[in-house]
Amino acid sequence: MNPLERLQQGRHHDPFDFLGRHPEGEGWIVRAFLPQAEEVELEGAGPMQRVEGSDLFVRRLDQEAHARLPRHYRLRWREKQSGGWHTAVSPYSFEPQLSDWDLHLFNEGRHHHAWRFLGAHLKSIDGIQGCLFAVWAPGVQRVSVVGDFNGWNGLRHPMRNRGHSGVWELFIPGLQPGDAYKYEILGRHGQLLVKADPYAQRMAMRPDTTSILVEENGYRWQDREWIARRRQWDWQRRPLAIYEVHLGSWKRHPDGRFYSYRELADTLLPEVKSLGYTHLELLPVMEHPLDESWGYQVSGYYAPTSRFGTPDDFRHFVDRAHRLGLGVFLDWVPAHFPRDEFALARFTGEPLYEHPDPRRGEHKDWGTLIFDYGRNEVRNFLLANAIYWIEAFHIDGLRVDAVASMLYLDYSRREGEWVPNQYGGRENLEAISFLKELNEVVHARFPGVVTVAEESTAWPMVSRPTYMGGLGFSMKWNMGWMHDTLGYFQTDPIYRKYHHNQLTFSQLYLWTENFVLPFSHDEVVHLKRSLLEKMPGDPWQQFANLRLLYAYQYAHPGKKLLFMGGDFGQRAEWNATGQLEWPLLEVPAHQGLRKLVSDLNHLYVHEPALHQGDFLADGFQWIDCHDSEQSVLSFLRRGHDDPNDLLVCIFNFTPVPRLGYRIGVPPARAYREVLNSDSVWYGGSNLGNAGRLEVVERPWMGFEHSLELTLPPLAGLVLKPER
Repeated sequence: MNPLERLQQGRHHDPFDFLGRHPEGEGWIVRAFLPQAEEVELEGAGPMQRVEGSDLFVRRLDQEAHARLPRHYRLRWREKQSGGWHTAVSPYSFEPQLSDWDLHLFNEGRHHHAWRFLGAHLKSIDGIQGCLFAVWAPGVQRVSVVGDFNGWNGLRHPMRNRGHSGVWELFIPGLQPGDAYKYEILGRHGQLLVKADPYAQRMAMRPDTTSILVEENGYRWQDREWIARRRQWDWQRRPLAIYEVHLGSWKRHPDGRFYSYRELADTLLPEVKSLGYTHLELLPVMEHPLDESWGYQVSGYYAPTSRFGTPDDFRHFVDRAHRLGLGVFLDWVPAHFPRDEFALARFTGEPLYEHPDPRRGEHKDWGTLIFDYGRNEVRNFLLANAIYWIEAFHIDGLRVDAVASMLYLDYSRREGEWVPNQYGGRENLEAISFLKELNEVVHARFPGVVTVAEESTAWPMVSRPTYMGGLGFSMKWNMGWMHDTLGYFQTDPIYRKYHHNQLTFSQLYLWTENFVLPFSHDEVVHLKRSLLEKMPGDPWQQFANLRLLYAYQYAHPGKKLLFMGGDFGQRAEWNATGQLEWPLLEVPAHQGLRKLVSDLNHLYVHEPALHQGDFLADGFQWIDCHDSEQSVLSFLRRGHDDPNDLLVCIFNFTPVPRLGYRIGVPPARAYREVLNSDSVWYGGSNLGNAGRLEVVERPWMGFEHSLELTLPPLAGLVLKPER
């Protein structure tokens, strides 16, 4: 098959070898392939002739005419259908633009900024404005750029193949921000595919799945002071209280429209700041076509979702958060991706980003595909993506979703449905290697940026450095504590004495990891009921139990996380297609709960004893963990800088007030009641200790001093010694 036939059939592997200008005999020939053209002119040289029976136009030049022709010559053509004339510089007049070094690093899996040369980039080459496209698609016959600018005709702009790298590139002059595009791929076996750009930095609003050209990042950040402080942030000993939020359902306009990133910056961020949180955690904002996935089935890993605005609008959101003193974490999903035909799935007509063996490449439970962590270019795609969000959007941390599913080859699989690793084990060695590399790179490049694992198994040392044999995460969600605690609180108080160990068991493993205590979105969906509705008893007891739950969470060692709506006691399960039940804030009991959450955040932030020892065993000491008969727990929290900086925390998990209850305490003249979750301010019965308790020299529970107090029903107290 000759070059013209291959070009006409869309099977030419190297269009630059045929199109553009080439020496011919003693002169030159210029070739242009324009399927939509009726007639074509080569500006400065005259009309081009159509090769009979084809869409190829040629112009032969002698040496003199060739010398007059600009290096980047222009074509002028008349469309068949519209009859209108168009002019553009030929894409086939440009030399290769991607460096061999970039391609080498990418193929090695070590290009930390792969998005800077892959994807679509508006730029000027030799003084000519246009867009440089580059995509990794090894082993295919052809790749073309298609879009509005060429009538989505895959024969118009076939790309240059960069050899064994598997990368294809093409610079198309004259394109503008907002132009839509995709890649048309002719697979190894003749499959014709149209795919969104894996590295696209913007995508159209669903259900449209096209990729969109954006200007190179010119946003003027105003968070320099925040970034400088972040580099010195000792997150292990500083407070970390996280408000988890789904941007699409926090609040909506009356007509159901989403709030934009900029509107959320003006409404959501001041609200979170006023509640005393230190950080937000956003459910995935990477582009995803299905609202019901909440963002966890990502189709555009490099594109902030267009539901709420442009990439620069999202930068404004993060910038505003930093200027308010709030950090921003993102949920990040390297564990799996959806089967959408327009996106990563079978990108070249066969497995590319996913593992080719379905026993390792498919999540049957979720209907999704698993990345091939052993392939360098796939690891590079994910590693560069993590760096991209931190560099391009100033993100302060990544919460890595579904880590357990990455660690185990037999995750949610029956016998015979999984393949052991090379040593016969169930560990996914390639995924483990990737996670370690991810954490090493992020922590080395970005001091103060944290990585948090959602990991629900007993895998050891998830949040320990890789040089110690750990996975290298900063922190790990304490799913065991969450399940045990919610299980205990859902038990009727009359039976809680039989389940006392559900509260004390966490101390057996608490110091093995750096834990976050999460009450996340996962606990208030899928018929699990809202946190308030999980609580037993009449409405008063439900609120009292929830206030007690939050007081216990904030007193317990570990960083804090609460999903939106929990702060004021939403009654309905979270609905991602609507908004929170904001009218409930008119109800005093819900107002009181929110006041408690705010006060707990401020207490946690301002009391070193509550946060400096979150990960240190010497920051915690039991006073009494044995009073299961009365369902009471008491313990000390101590500061790290000053061990004498301490707080006494005591909790009554029954609706029965405990009068004259004695506990041992460290010596002090008296203790002040700095928090009482039963306060009338929070909607409680206002039983307490009048704000102050005298200490007596009476040994109790191993202490030389003690105090006698009143324990309110279903309530927690925090006491601070008077010095």
